[in-house]
Amino acid sequence: MNRTRLCFSIVMLSLAVLTSFRAEKPVEKEGIQWLTIEEAYAKVQQQPKKVMIDLYTDWCGWCKVMDRETFKNKAVIDYVNKNYYAVKLDAEQKEKITLGKQQFEYLSEGGRGINQIALALTNNQPSFPTTIFLDDQFQMIQPLAGYLKPKEFHQVITFIGGDFHKKEAFETYKSTTYAKLFQAK
Repeated sequence: MNRTRLCFSIVMLSLAVLTSFRAEKPVEKEGIQWLTIEEAYAKVQQQPKKVMIDLYTDWCGWCKVMDRETFKNKAVIDYVNKNYYAVKLDAEQKEKITLGKQQFEYLSEGGRGINQIALALTNNQPSFPTTIFLDDQFQMIQPLAGYLKPKEFHQVITFIGGDFHKKEAFETYKSTTYAKLFQAK
């Protein structure tokens, strides 16, 4: 009995020692690497990059569909993580948001409240979901209201992410440039 315990203890100790020396691989998160808006603002100050904001509410059905379908699409995930700081922003967030010297507070008006930043980002016309694109200086490029399927969303993020919005109309981009860049892949 003691011999069995001793053998068991030696085996367990050996396993513990061996596994403690095993090289740990860094765990890479799956999916879009979401940040808070404050984190994205701080990152833009250090290393400029475009910002994509998913403005949502907990009660929004189409927001949930966008999370489940569009934001789980591999091509969308890869492009967003490479080209944007991605922000997940609850339009009804009650905590104050501070970006530099600007502060945005929760307004408890109406049936549901809203954070002032949601109003600012949607030109006082909140709709959910809305995807907001900011340039690498945290200046507005475009708010885009409504649900988009993965392919449509990929067209939009590449249009803005690749600065094609400065060169051509979106319809032209979709039918010519996007087709050349992404249909062959």
